[in-house]
Amino acid sequence: MIEFRAVTKRFDDGTVAVDNLDLSVAAGTITVFVGPSGCGKTTSLRMVNRMVEPSSGTILVDGVDVRGVNPAQLRRGIGYVIQQAGLFPHRTVLDNVATVPLLSGWTRRRARARAAELLELVGLPAELGARYPVQLSGGQQQRVGVARALAADPPVLLMDEPFSAVDPVVREGLQDELLRLQAELDKTIVFVTHDIDEAVKVGERVAVFRQGGRLVQYAGPDELLARPADDFVSSFVGRDRGYRRLSFVDGGGIEPAEVPTTRETALATAERAPDAWTLVLDEEDRPRGWLPPRSGPAEEAPGGGVRPGGSLYTRGTPLRGALDAALSSPSGLGVVVDEDGRYAGAVSAEEVLAAIRRRRDEAGAGAGGAA
Repeated sequence: MIEFRAVTKRFDDGTVAVDNLDLSVAAGTITVFVGPSGCGKTTSLRMVNRMVEPSSGTILVDGVDVRGVNPAQLRRGIGYVIQQAGLFPHRTVLDNVATVPLLSGWTRRRARARAAELLELVGLPAELGARYPVQLSGGQQQRVGVARALAADPPVLLMDEPFSAVDPVVREGLQDELLRLQAELDKTIVFVTHDIDEAVKVGERVAVFRQGGRLVQYAGPDELLARPADDFVSSFVGRDRGYRRLSFVDGGGIEPAEVPTTRETALATAERAPDAWTLVLDEEDRPRGWLPPRSGPAEEAPGGGVRPGGSLYTRGTPLRGALDAALSSPSGLGVVVDEDGRYAGAVSAEEVLAAIRRRRDEAGAGAGGAA
């Protein structure tokens, strides 16, 4: 557990970066600090490992006041991941990951063996261990940064906007990888971001800061989106917070319907466009796109060919994915797949909205019954 007790950070010029922060981070959870630039979230994070010293108040890690621990010793027991990884350019990937174990007195052989294990854990092939950071992509460098932070198996991991320097596709993959790792490792993680979407996806609890270093709200993602504490939080989480809340609404009530399908291998012999939107599947039943219907009786062959099918919705996952699949599809039908990515049916936006209404009515009836 990490505890902030009446913590304030005031710089020499009088600027208050963090103002009387009281907050507890439960052990084995991911807590996200989010807010606009200059709100004190990074300063709060860096006070945990004494890279910044508080002006007043107390910070405890597992009940121990961090001010009573030698800074170097403290940092060896706390993993730290920063933007753009911060790797040593003159060391190989394997030696970068082995840095903290070596500083902790491990033998070189043991440290490098641990580094190799961690590269596999974060999804990097073993052959990358011999490369230098400049030879890696941005996403690979961030994975190495996470592996290095985990090398000495610290119970606490601090992550300061670790994925902000990579493109959106890589960023989403890294977020998923972090959640997978956390399910295995059960660390106590404090994660800083300015992106509310990242905060509600990654965090089990989200702390929203405002200018002047004031904590405005500390809550679970669903509660934060459903009941913002004030106008600042409401504005910060965005006007589309109702759509974001669908990430926390189970999609188990949606029953996909069958739609016309064809095989990729049959397209070359097709004599004319189909009469209705037709889903194209490969030989393993994985969706490849939509074939548009003919526009009139005289049209021959599929005009324009196969069109990209939009996003896919994995059956049983939250409703946000189902609605997005329907809205992004050229046919207006979201393609539903099973856990292996194979076609399982389709769903319309109207059906998703009906499911949302049913959930709302059920919640209202439950609240009435409880009263």
